[in-house]
Amino acid sequence: QVHLVESGGGSVQAGESLTLSCATSGAPTYMAWFRQAPGKEREAVAGFYSPGSIEYYADSVKGRFTISQDGAKVDMKMDNLNPGDTAMYYCAQRSSFKWGFRWDFPGDYDYWGQGTQVTVSS
Repeated sequence: QVHLVESGGGSVQAGESLTLSCATSGAPTYMAWFRQAPGKEREAVAGFYSPGSIEYYADSVKGRFTISQDGAKVDMKMDNLNPGDTAMYYCAQRSSFKWGFRWDFPGDYDYWGQGTQVTVSS
């Protein structure tokens, strides 16, 4: 059983930065950050394909968020935050390769963390 533990959430002002970290007990092939705001569906934010060191980003965060992997930890640095980024952020992991894998599809991930709250005030 793989365990994911997120950290780094908090409350900040618009324009400030936060770095989220996700520590995994397994060997990831794909890892990603999703977020879910109240009343909204869970959406993909950023992803990382370990074997190829490939990064994926949602259009809404390109140029502001940066995902990186360091061993069994995946960080996501979030710059220039705005109130629209307020949500619960979840780390997700898939440990095996999959043909047709979609980094932004929650169903393609096997393991999830408990989430860490990010609140951005204007």
